[in-house]
Amino acid sequence: MHELGVVMEVVKQVEQFAAENALTDHIEALVLQIGELSSMIPAYVEAVYPAAAEGTILEQARLEVEILPANALCKACGKVFRAKEHKGVCPACGGKELELLGGREFCIKEIAVAPPEKGTEKGT
Repeated sequence: MHELGVVMEVVKQVEQFAAENALTDHIEALVLQIGELSSMIPAYVEAVYPAAAEGTILEQARLEVEILPANALCKACGKVFRAKEHKGVCPACGGKELELLGGREFCIKEIAVAPPEKGTEKGT
């Protein structure tokens, strides 16, 4: 299960980003995007997240995972379709030559930071 190592690296990147951008406020959520054809298994990512985040700025942050579809373009007829759903066969013409447009992604989409508490903003 390589997910733990990858999620630990994501946590390090978020901590570095937070430090570079003076995000000392509480991080509420981390949103990851994982493609349907990614080598990362979303359930495993969710399972290892608490261990990877323990003792870090993300310890109390919830993890949100968005699954991105594996869209493909049929080279024969030009139709865009869901490759995994149709097992790599164009539903319009039955073509099997395709160009994968997405579905292998694994990225940090968003780091959600809690808004400052009233009365703690500068100048108030």
